[in-house]
Amino acid sequence: MIAALLLVVGDWALSVTIYNDNFNQRFESYEPLMLYVDDFDGLQRTKYEFSSDKGQRLTGYMYSAGENQHGIIVMAHGFGGGGHNSYMDCANFFAQHGYYVFVYDATGNDESEGEGVGGFPQGVIDLDYAISFVEESGNFPDLPIALFGHSWGGYSVCSVLTYHPEVKAVIECSGFNSSSDLFETEGKKQVGNGIYLMMPFVKLHERINYGNYASNTAMDGFAATEAAVMVVHSADDNVVPTEYGYDRYYEEYKGNPRFSFVRLEDTGHNYVYDDTTYSNEFFADLDKWIETLDYDYKAAENRERFYADKVEYIHNHLDRDRWCNMLNTDLFEEFVDFYDRHMG
Repeated sequence: MIAALLLVVGDWALSVTIYNDNFNQRFESYEPLMLYVDDFDGLQRTKYEFSSDKGQRLTGYMYSAGENQHGIIVMAHGFGGGGHNSYMDCANFFAQHGYYVFVYDATGNDESEGEGVGGFPQGVIDLDYAISFVEESGNFPDLPIALFGHSWGGYSVCSVLTYHPEVKAVIECSGFNSSSDLFETEGKKQVGNGIYLMMPFVKLHERINYGNYASNTAMDGFAATEAAVMVVHSADDNVVPTEYGYDRYYEEYKGNPRFSFVRLEDTGHNYVYDDTTYSNEFFADLDKWIETLDYDYKAAENRERFYADKVEYIHNHLDRDRWCNMLNTDLFEEFVDFYDRHMG
């Protein structure tokens, strides 16, 4: 009996350790590839700060361009690349097409406080607080609210509907249904079916730390609201396979007029809504440059030198105009049309 108990406790501790090592980290945007307001003609922004669940300060920005906006889009960013910075081109597109766009850095990212993200339910919590801030702070016009999210943000904008059924429309890209899904899919790559021995402990860990936010799913959010939902996913996504989101939603809601489904074939995960022509070209050239270096860039003693050299190369060779304008504009025009039809 004691041996069995120790085995369970050991498995629990191991599962939590692996979870924290992979997900409870702090993330900063990579400066040489960051986007800036000045990269986009006519784009303006105002900085705001608000608190999340543990009192941690989150930093957000309201983006705008022009006048007569007819709604506010609250955006939730993805996991691992820092905060909202890499989504500024998305914010710009929506702002240029008649919307205010409120975007923030989640806990443990870029300008927001937090030693680490904590876990995936934190994304739903931060989004819950962000929407409430937009609605209740008095800083923003009383306009219909829509949501846009990618990956971790895709899961968050769907799950949060349980707490904000008043949202009018949601576009989620490359998202997943449950907070533990990404741990499962990544774990299967590393340990195969052995990951299922860890999953009960991971779910318990999230439940203890995040309460109902951990058990609430995207499907729960869909059931709690009348919001229109567009689901975008690529068939070749190997970070969040379609079985964890798109396929499940399609099976349940394919005949429901509230739902629109966009299944892409070869756009992957990180660039699901981009035209990757330039990024592929640039990173191919970067790889070629790396191979010309006259030192072992993988060696620990050359780490700082390689970092500095790589930064210099990017600053000298990145075509910022092309880098900042990689969106698939045809797809984004569909997004704007979707918002226009459902914001009322």
